[in-house]
Amino acid sequence: MENQRGKGLSFARRIYRPRIIGLGIGAISVFATLYPLDLPNWTWALLVFNGLVWPHLAYQLSTRSAFPYQAERRNLLYDSLMGGFWTATMQFNPLPAVTILSMMAMNNVAAGGLRLFIRGSLSQFAGVLLSWALFGASFNTQITALQIYACLPMLTLYPLAVGIVCYRLAIKLSEHKRALSALSRTDSLTGLLNHGSWKDLLHIKFHKCQQRQMEASIALIDIDHFKAINDTYGHIIGDTVLRHLSSELRRNLRHDDLAGRYGGDEFCVILPRMSQSQALDVMERLRQIFSQYRHPQVPELKVSLSIGLAAFSPDFQDPSSWLNAADKALYLAKNGGRNQTANNAGKSHFEQTQMA
Repeated sequence: MENQRGKGLSFARRIYRPRIIGLGIGAISVFATLYPLDLPNWTWALLVFNGLVWPHLAYQLSTRSAFPYQAERRNLLYDSLMGGFWTATMQFNPLPAVTILSMMAMNNVAAGGLRLFIRGSLSQFAGVLLSWALFGASFNTQITALQIYACLPMLTLYPLAVGIVCYRLAIKLSEHKRALSALSRTDSLTGLLNHGSWKDLLHIKFHKCQQRQMEASIALIDIDHFKAINDTYGHIIGDTVLRHLSSELRRNLRHDDLAGRYGGDEFCVILPRMSQSQALDVMERLRQIFSQYRHPQVPELKVSLSIGLAAFSPDFQDPSSWLNAADKALYLAKNGGRNQTANNAGKSHFEQTQMA
């Protein structure tokens, strides 16, 4: 309900300024055509009300309504009714009549498509019948120079106002589309890439490494005994640990490194243009920093990471074989006692340190 009201208010705001411009300068065209005719004084008062007061009154009626969208669509039908009324009152003088009716038709199509265009046309016809009932049916094909000049602002300024509104709406829709695209690619809890998006990028990076013979490494990261953390301290604490790891990944990686949540308590990272030894240093720093984490409400909670690392090799047939190498390295780190980093050469960080 609240969301629908917000959309209705946005719709009313988009219509507000074009209505001010359209009815204001449209009144000039109507005045120039009606001036030679012998009409009662109330007609001029109605023209002033319709051109200068109604745009603001219509905006207040729609914004104060419980259903702004429906109220604004009714206002558009009132606009069409008066458009038909003034067209007939001007005795269907060709230039101002076509100008007003076409501008209103454009406005109805832009605001509500074919359905509003049809309803607006029926409202215009009702306005014509109302004018004929009051003043009789008359037709005048004579166009004066004053009427031509009076129609020029309507033919230039109003389409410009509608174009600006449509352009702003297109920009907003584009921004929403980008935001939705970003949401579909990210994990809602951590803000990192989700499983599918990260694997798509892995395919891209794999083929780029093949074509350019460039170095790259991938890492699979697992939070040790994460199920026990959830079972002991609850899922809220577990989610806090996941978010902390994601923030440490963003803090310790380069801007073009690609981190994602692979699933559950497992994370994944693509490290382009990075050798295995460099990647090992980065992952070890991350592991050590993360192990220092202490939750303020659960000071006894201790966390650690097991990390499997795999450097790109031309021997890999496809991205899955590269990922499988990292997965095997992760298994080695877990099987070796956890809280360590292992690579696809089959050695943990501790073993490499001892050999050096």
